[in-house]
Parts: sequence; C-alpha cells; structure tokens
Amino acid sequence: MLKLFRRTKEEELADQQRLHDSLEKTRSGFMGRLSTLFQPNELTEQTWEELEETLIMGDVGVETTLALVEKVRQRARQEGLKRTDQVQAVLKQEMLALLDHPAEMALDEPRLLTVVLVVGVNGSGKTTSIAKLAKLYKDHGRKVVLAAADTFRAAAVRQLEIWGERVGVDVISQGQGADPGAVVYDAIRACQESRQADLLIVDTAGRLHTKYNLMKELEKVRNVAARQVHKAPHEVFLVLDATTGQNGLSQARHFKEAVDITGVILTKLDGTAKGGIVFAISKELGVPVRFVGTGEKVDDIAFFDARTFVESLFK
Repeated sequence: MLKLFRRTKEEELADQQRLHDSLEKTRSGFMGRLSTLFQPNELTEQTWEELEETLIMGDVGVETTLALVEKVRQRARQEGLKRTDQVQAVLKQEMLALLDHPAEMALDEPRLLTVVLVVGVNGSGKTTSIAKLAKLYKDHGRKVVLAAADTFRAAAVRQLEIWGERVGVDVISQGQGADPGAVVYDAIRACQESRQADLLIVDTAGRLHTKYNLMKELEKVRNVAARQVHKAPHEVFLVLDATTGQNGLSQARHFKEAVDITGVILTKLDGTAKGGIVFAISKELGVPVRFVGTGEKVDDIAFFDARTFVESLFK
C-alpha cells in the first residue's frame, strides 16, 4: 500500500510563495481598492456599498458577495465595530470561512490504484494541468499513467502523448475517434497489470459544455472507472481558466451535474486581476480549489492554501 503524499516544509513554503506571486495582478486590481477602503476611517453605509462593488468587480460574484458582506455586517453590529480597519480583520476571517474545505484529498489516500478524472472545456489548460499534476506526483514517488480519453478533438491524443514523454510517464491511447470508455478500461487494466501503476489520470473530452452528448460521454467514462476499481473515480478535477471569471462558473455547473466534481484546478490565475473567482467557486459550487496553475512551465503548479490566498490579497 502507498504512503500518504507528504510535502516538506520547504515545498509548502515554495507553494505559498508561488501562490502569493501569482496574485500580483489581483492585488494591483481587485484588492488594490480594498486596501484603500480599509484605511482607518469611520464605518459608514458608503463603506459597505464600496465593499460590495469592489468584490463584485473582482469576480467574487453577486450571490457570494451579498452573502459575504451580510455576514461581515452582522458581526460588525454584534461586536460594536465602528471603524473600517476593525472590519478588515472580520472580512479576512469570513473569507477564510468561505474557503473552509477538508484539506485531505482522496488523491493522497493509500490505495492500490487511484483514478483521477480531469474535465474541462477546450482551451482551459486541461492537458497542461494533467502534465503538471503527473510530474508533481511522479516526483513524489508515485507511478503515474495517463489515459488519453479525449478522443474527439483533433491532435488531443498526440498532445497528451508528447506531454507524457516530457514528464516521463506512460500514456495509454487508442487514437482519435476511439471509444473513451474503452480507453479508460484499457488504461485501468494496464495500471493493474503490465505498468504496475498506482495513479491513473484520465484526460476527458472538452467540447463545449452545451453539447449534451459530451456530458453523456463523461458519465459513461465515470461508470467504466467505477465498475473496474472500487469507489473510482476517487477524484474528479475540473480545470477552470481564471480569466474567464463568472462564465467559467456556468461551465462548471454543467460538468458538476454530469460527473460530481470533487475539486478545481484553477489555471492562469497569474493572468487575471480578478482572483475573486476562488470565493465564487467555493460558495456557488460547493467544491474546493485544490491546485493553482502559476505559470507556463511544467513545474508551475501549487497546492491551493486558503490562508495564504486570503492574506496575499491584502498585502
């Protein structure tokens, strides 16, 4: 049986620094206004209006913003807070509470074979994220295999094979147009037999989320995994492009209905000034952000840490 995935203190600090650095645009945009809003001044109705406006502009989303501000207002009344700098601490605490999800992932639990499905629309950074995830876990001693079950998009299989070669992991494929369920079946058998692998990451089709047939295919892939491995898939990660903001949430809801998402890999966070989408994901989807893409290199992936994220927004 496998040991639990453990990062060293140095690796945790490096992840926190990468996450902090990736929020530079968000700090200079979305949260730049918050820092001025929370200068030591008297708390007024205008303060609350400006807070709402700032959060919505930062892609926190209307529903999430209204719920968050109302919580902070209630606490301000209960605790008798009169100044904006006092409210900032309460806002941080409520932001953290919003992102409160179990730290443990099924991906890191000890089992003979862990199956991870990765879903998302084309262009979200799905294939690159799979490569980054594969390298991260391979570097920590896991025997990783990739399954090329995105058989509809031209060159998708070859793209995954190229990434597999780069990061040094096997890719199980049958070529464009093959049955995705058959690819997953073969990949699971290969992991259990010839490859002796303990982690299978499955790339799935990423056509537009409005295509009903895509969602049915994802359900089929999930069911194939469930029949072959106990409690599989153990994780279903949705890859979301942070720069798409609220549009990405619409995609996410469709995928969640089809395959029961367990977490989000948020890409291109370093490319947006509206990192507040993290709060909307947590509140409106009810799933945690698990990983963040922090750049274009294959090592540019970090475990998401809620405390680092919130603190970084105000620095």
